[in-house]
Amino acid sequence: MLSSSSTTVKSLPLKKRLCFLLKLVCFVSSVLIFCEFLIYYVLIFQCQWPEVKGGAHMGKKETSVLKAIILADTHLLGEIKGHWLDKLRREWQMERSFQTALWLLQPDIVFILGDVFDEGKWSSPQAWEDDVRRFRKMFKYPVSTELVVIVGNHDIGFHYEMTTYKVNRFEKVFNFTSGKLITRKGINFVIVNSVAMEGDGCAVCRTSEAKLVALSHKLNCSQQKPNHSNKRCSDVEKLPASEPILLQHYPLYRKSDAECSGEDSAPAEEKNIPFKEKYDVLSQEASQKLIWWFHPRLILSGHTHSACEVLHAGKIPEISVPSFSWRNRNNPSFIMGSITPTDFSLQKCFLPYESRVFTIYCAAGALLVILILAHFQLLTPPFYFAQRLISKHKAV
Repeated sequence: MLSSSSTTVKSLPLKKRLCFLLKLVCFVSSVLIFCEFLIYYVLIFQCQWPEVKGGAHMGKKETSVLKAIILADTHLLGEIKGHWLDKLRREWQMERSFQTALWLLQPDIVFILGDVFDEGKWSSPQAWEDDVRRFRKMFKYPVSTELVVIVGNHDIGFHYEMTTYKVNRFEKVFNFTSGKLITRKGINFVIVNSVAMEGDGCAVCRTSEAKLVALSHKLNCSQQKPNHSNKRCSDVEKLPASEPILLQHYPLYRKSDAECSGEDSAPAEEKNIPFKEKYDVLSQEASQKLIWWFHPRLILSGHTHSACEVLHAGKIPEISVPSFSWRNRNNPSFIMGSITPTDFSLQKCFLPYESRVFTIYCAAGALLVILILAHFQLLTPPFYFAQRLISKHKAV
């Protein structure tokens, strides 16, 4: 019969193994929790809403400042080109980024500037429903926040692919209408279907431009002084006099991204590539129309997947918002805007770099291998290995 002391000695190695296994599980779990959850809180927690002068000098409370998040080009993968692993990785990144931003920043409104889906332009009804279901899960939001989604070319196709059916399908899901005015806290936002700004008189284009012209008339009449007599404005519904902010997918016309700067601007090898009108950017004619019609104080656009700041007519700023997805950028981001009827201030909030997350996983994997080898004494110290060779040589 074995004594209790001998039993303890024999069971000790098993306890050590279990303890070591538990430590490994804790290590792996900690790395996963950090890379898949905590890293989003660490980075987004550092983002602060920018200060804006408008709310203060108007003598109003802080509630007069509208807090808006602007993001673009989520490109949810479809059933044709989307690999399941790519879907899982990219959609998880966007879901965690979005939900963490909502929880920490608590915006009043969120704008998504088009290309919500990657294959909306050719997806079947069943695939479309599946994509919409996944979008609603990833980008769910509380009742205290409003979500506004703008259409992009990947949602309904480029102009030559766009049909009334695709446009109506998108409008039904997202309550989107080109030429729609959204007014919040006295601030006017004009929603534009930039895919329909082709200028060739197609059915969708014609309807879209007519709504924009009518809305332009309302806004221009609303900005006139009360004592200004204009018969054309006598029966027009008055809107807040705030100069509008234009929201669309395509940027206004610019030759290229050559003048764009910043860590999330286009790569150096792409900056000097000329943009194609009606494909990369709006045509010069369509861009001029939008400026004439609305005289906007700010233009927000997406589509290029890279950041850029441009001044139109020497005074109207346009911000191209980078892609929100790791699939399009190693360093995705979104814009935080503090907006009043007379002023605005924008701040960029960067999300985790995909390469850095990958580096953390690689470093953790290498450390894990070293710990396992060391535990099983498979890592022989170099000096000890050399000593053994010398001893064998002398014995011979």
